[in-house]
Amino acid sequence: MKELNQIHAQATISGHSSDNYIISKLLLFSTTSGPQTTDYSFKLFSTVSNPGSFFYSTIIRAFSTSKNPAHSFSLYNQMLLAGISPDHFSFPFLTKACARLASLPLGTSLHCDIVKYGFSSDLFVQNSLIHMYASCRDIVSARGVFDAMCVRNLVSWNTMVDGYAKCGDLVAARNVFDGMPVRDVVSWSALIDGYVKGGEFREALAVFASMCDDGMKVNAVTMVSVLCACAHLGALDLGRRMHRYIKDNGMRLTIQLSTSLVDMYAKCGSITEALAVFREVPVVETDVLIWNAIIGGLAMHGRSKDSLALFEEMQATGRVQPDEITYLCLLSACTHGGLVEDARRFFNLLKAQRMAVQVEHYACMVDVLGRSGRVEEAYEIVRTMPMQPSASVLGALLTACQTHGHLHLGELVGQMLIELDPDHDGRYIGLSSVYASAKQWDDAKTTREVMERRGVRKTPGYSAVEVDGSLHRFIAHDKMHQQTTDVYSMLSFLLNQMKLESDIINGEQFKQEIWENV
Repeated sequence: MKELNQIHAQATISGHSSDNYIISKLLLFSTTSGPQTTDYSFKLFSTVSNPGSFFYSTIIRAFSTSKNPAHSFSLYNQMLLAGISPDHFSFPFLTKACARLASLPLGTSLHCDIVKYGFSSDLFVQNSLIHMYASCRDIVSARGVFDAMCVRNLVSWNTMVDGYAKCGDLVAARNVFDGMPVRDVVSWSALIDGYVKGGEFREALAVFASMCDDGMKVNAVTMVSVLCACAHLGALDLGRRMHRYIKDNGMRLTIQLSTSLVDMYAKCGSITEALAVFREVPVVETDVLIWNAIIGGLAMHGRSKDSLALFEEMQATGRVQPDEITYLCLLSACTHGGLVEDARRFFNLLKAQRMAVQVEHYACMVDVLGRSGRVEEAYEIVRTMPMQPSASVLGALLTACQTHGHLHLGELVGQMLIELDPDHDGRYIGLSSVYASAKQWDDAKTTREVMERRGVRKTPGYSAVEVDGSLHRFIAHDKMHQQTTDVYSMLSFLLNQMKLESDIINGEQFKQEIWENV
């Protein structure tokens, strides 16, 4: 940008500042230099007398990636009013702006203009339409454009795979992927990312293994998705292998990749390795996302004071400003550490900086107050919060009521939870646990009976363990594992050992545990 300003200054001094050819080069360079140059680009555009389609398309391009993509359409309308017809460069940038706005009515209107001006068979325009419709969650129209194409290139196929994945139809995404005549790293990465976003983490890793077997070169985008899958599965050994893979293949550690590594190590239980990766990133390259990942990771591991200290370190750099997620991580740290006054301070800072206070922030405040025994104060926050309390907010309050013996409030909150989500088994179990804590066994039994009458069944929990790099998943009474006989044999041995070494459980305590775990 500094060099661009110097060239512009030289053009002005030499009397060429109104030369459209010079301005076109300056404008093209500025619009491809990132969204931070949009204002400068618009000032350049404003100096052009009688701008043609090239100038309009270029400035539309600038706004399509800016903080204000809607302005692309203001310029488009200005262009039409000036009697200038759009070309095949104009429409892809307009569809990109529409995709960012996720406005289907605007996209449909734009598609009509594309047909009107004769660009409905342009490959570049068709690909952009598929992306636009998928971003607007109209996958049927996206597929309609795809099926109508006389000629498709790799971008067409990749955009369709990515579109189905974005809309959550992973079966269709896989079908399109399997039908591709040729695949590249974008194809594989789109499918892997789709599985990750759809919660199919094991399938994502299986596709990654197939990608490697196919000899496809992996890039940083692929690895971000793979590390995310490892993080959600808690697969530490596999995550370490992925880290080695990155190093062995000489991949540059982008800030996004470093953030994914920090997040993976933190979620997989190795906060030491998460900190090591974080410290390897030069401070000048850090952004708020990586700071959030490590602050949140420390909070998750119960290192509340360290989490808050790292926030102070972030502020001391003077280059990274906290966002709503930062404060959510800090409030989580306060919750884990019982730091009530610090939680109040951060909550007030969040509001003072006019950031959007989300329901998750309120949930943390209710949780930290409830854990410390300030149940009435926690209830007051729930009662006065500006949005409807979510299940997480009410759940935190219900737990506090159970822990600190607030039966009547717990009963009220439990009923609110059931009304909020009547098909969720945990809502009934939570209320019955409150009754069990107060030794009101008849009420606890009645709550369970209501749950059964409504056909709500307890969702079986599962656990996963990583052994020698392989993930093993178990549910209650699981008989499907290949080593079931060995597993149950060891379980029987452990149970016998526990019986031999444990004291007799108090009857009342035992009865309460039965109610909580049935």
